[in-house]
Amino acid sequence: MAIDTETGRSLTLTRRLAAAPERVWRAWTDPQTMMCWFAPSDDFDIPTVEADVRVGGRYRIVMKSADGALHDVRGEYREIAPLRRLVFTWAWQSEPQDEALVTITLRPDGAGTELTLQHDRLPSTASRDKHEHGWLGCLDRLQRVVA
Repeated sequence: MAIDTETGRSLTLTRRLAAAPERVWRAWTDPQTMMCWFAPSDDFDIPTVEADVRVGGRYRIVMKSADGALHDVRGEYREIAPLRRLVFTWAWQSEPQDEALVTITLRPDGAGTELTLQHDRLPSTASRDKHEHGWLGCLDRLQRVVA
């Protein structure tokens, strides 16, 4: 993980996945597939995923924790380069004023894919740390889904 030391409000995670870029891309853009992994741990259900994957299109992901609490994140797709790059805004419904930006970059790596996730404009270092924990769990789940 890399942390933006100037502001402390960005993070970058890189993961090698044992799946072709096409499979990884689908996992990020197909709502049915997203429902299988887009939560920080196996203790969460994902009852809702909506994704209009086009520049200007919106997405919504609702995660339900073991205690029944709903965590609703929404945003807009800003850049789409199929199989290579996906950029979208990120805002929790509970804190819509704290809009961040997520960039997913995919690069073929032998028979697999190198995925880089960059999450910028987080509202605080505490938020960055929570998102780091959440994204690491998501990436663990993603790895199982695409393998």
